[in-house]
Amino acid sequence: MTESFRRSGEYENFDTPYQGAQQHASSPVNPEWPPPPAYEPVRQPLPQGAHQQPVVEPTAVWQTPAQTPASAVGGDGNGGGTALLTPVAAEPAPGAPEPRKKRTRGPLALLAAVAIVAAAIGGGTAYGIQELTGKDQVVSSSTTTSVVPSSKTGDVASIAAAVSPSVVEINATLSNGSSTGSGVIITSDGEIVTNNHVISGASSIKVTTSDGKSYTAKVVGTDSKKDLALIKLENASGLKAATLGDSDGIQVGDEVVAIGSPEGLTGTVTSGIVSALNRDVTVSTDESQGQQQQQQGSGGWPFEFGGQQFNGDTGTSTTTYKALQTDASLNPGNSGGALIDANGNIIGINSAMYSAASSSSSDAGSVGLGFAIPINTVKSDLASLRAGGSDS
Repeated sequence: MTESFRRSGEYENFDTPYQGAQQHASSPVNPEWPPPPAYEPVRQPLPQGAHQQPVVEPTAVWQTPAQTPASAVGGDGNGGGTALLTPVAAEPAPGAPEPRKKRTRGPLALLAAVAIVAAAIGGGTAYGIQELTGKDQVVSSSTTTSVVPSSKTGDVASIAAAVSPSVVEINATLSNGSSTGSGVIITSDGEIVTNNHVISGASSIKVTTSDGKSYTAKVVGTDSKKDLALIKLENASGLKAATLGDSDGIQVGDEVVAIGSPEGLTGTVTSGIVSALNRDVTVSTDESQGQQQQQQGSGGWPFEFGGQQFNGDTGTSTTTYKALQTDASLNPGNSGGALIDANGNIIGINSAMYSAASSSSSDAGSVGLGFAIPINTVKSDLASLRAGGSDS
């Protein structure tokens, strides 16, 4: 039997274990011998003085003349040519586990789908409004959305810069005078949410944006029970729509910013906190009562809270809604404007404020009692307002 190993230096050295194979071409091949390795074994250098161990050499497996024609081996058919060595495919040892198959991308695709679904849930509010109202321009979000850079969260200057272009001044011409208020752009083509009492009974409406452009607006729908109205600018496009947040996520003590046009001072910015939640605020639904109060200029829209009436008589026709209370300074003309969270999302539409009725200048102005209609109430009413509102 042919030796399957040899000691270093015993035979002539070759670069590969198969050089000189022709010298043994006539040697028999034992079919039980293991196949040669796919590559030459790496010899590890030994420390100086160490005894050289025998090195196991692979045995070449040749194709016999019956397997390979003489023309293929390049000889004369009598074994005189160089033997053509054909690598034998390595097969797994008996009992060895099969090679692991490459995993499919199914789980990765599933994870990607889950991520997409999670993102869709995050924008679920916006999608819900779009499906409900048929409008695709409304920008809506949860309180996790940041209109301002995360490093500027809570920074009043950054919030004002980001949201002011979405807040407008509204001047309504009434039968016996005029009314001034504010509004919030909710679509790029000029849909604006405001208070019903700002445009109630108006024969014409003029809207001025933060950049000074003026537009004529028409009333789309009103809801006096919620003191909400929707108006639409004529021939408007490319406006910056506000991002509507989630008023259900608001907590007492959260920082807020108010933007509006008190006393006709366009783009006035004030700040404060959320003072209370779910305040029952009662306001007048009587159109003539509202016009009379606006003409008198006695501190803004009359409202009732805790059994007391503020800023005048609310009359006999009233409605009550849940409101956010804030100490951000609100004055006549802020009605219909934006109450904004620290991320720049609209969380309320300012609707009522207390102003002391006194001839003394020291008692006049805001005393930090303002109220806003929660933005979730507005979003739930949009479809009705677009259809003409509950007052139609």
